[in-house]
Amino acid sequence: MPAVSAAACCAAATPANEVAEDLFGFLRVLSDGTVLRSPADPVFCPTTFPVSHPSVLWKEAVYDKAKNLRVRMYKPAAPASGNDGDKLPVLVHFHGGGFCLGSCTWANVHAFCLRLAADAGAVVLSAGYRLAPEHRLPAAFDDGAGFMCWLRDQSVGAAADAWLTEAADFGRVFVTGDSAGGTITHHLAVRAAAAELRPLAVRGYVLLMPFFGGVRRTPSEAECPADAFPNLELVDRFWRLSLPAGATRDHPAANPFGPDSPDLGSVDFRPVLVVAGGLDLTRDRTVDYVERLVAMGKPVELAEFAGKPHGFYLHEPGSEATGELIQVVARFVDGCVAASASEAVAD
Repeated sequence: MPAVSAAACCAAATPANEVAEDLFGFLRVLSDGTVLRSPADPVFCPTTFPVSHPSVLWKEAVYDKAKNLRVRMYKPAAPASGNDGDKLPVLVHFHGGGFCLGSCTWANVHAFCLRLAADAGAVVLSAGYRLAPEHRLPAAFDDGAGFMCWLRDQSVGAAADAWLTEAADFGRVFVTGDSAGGTITHHLAVRAAAAELRPLAVRGYVLLMPFFGGVRRTPSEAECPADAFPNLELVDRFWRLSLPAGATRDHPAANPFGPDSPDLGSVDFRPVLVVAGGLDLTRDRTVDYVERLVAMGKPVELAEFAGKPHGFYLHEPGSEATGELIQVVARFVDGCVAASASEAVAD
């Protein structure tokens, strides 16, 4: 599907070639399939968030040159001594945006990752992926898997980035994701049994308000106010633009329990932390996901933030509630590491 810059919008969008989909003017799809993207952040991603943190260092790199996919890397500023015991857990993070919007470079994602690295005492790797509708699913899942392979190569390769390797403990890796990034995280957890990532050791997964779908409406979807963000009309549009052409919201990419989805009972899940928001229209699907996995005997736990909307930690990355969320994630990481250590001693 062709894509052009916003500078061509006026010329491209003619009466004979009307705008078929419009996401805040930031992403427009014309009736001939042309995709128009603005280089500016949409109004819901202000540039007033902090770009630095006194105790965090960060830099950006390209992890897939062919696809021009970038990663922002964050680490606490206090230098490690060089001993493996002083190295830090690694949190791989995938941003949200309905698979159509978002970037690891957006100000809200950047501000959240700065605080996550500082408060959780971890190396944070915020990885980009290809967006729909130019690249429909499962492209984002494939890119997530590709990033994990890049990280594996960093852990063993002679061309590894010393800035990263001097701080990162590749034996304590956790995959996290927000909204659509949480969906990527789920699919990586399902794929993990077939993935060869050694010596990389993924100890757990964190799904922050994952973006799941389905044809049948849940109460939190049906009762979502029209002025909420996101609302039902917006999420339906995201699915129309990101799923394979002609697919319904029960497609396996959207619905983990759809008629054609893989049997999760046979998946050997590592520990999973799932975060839900009490005011989020995805809340019911998120809770149902946890309850079903628990019923299968999977190591899954739920943390629900009552009264909080979808992605509150991005809208208010400096808030007390965001700090509480990060502490929940940090405790989960510590618990998984302790459990792994106990298993190693027992063996």
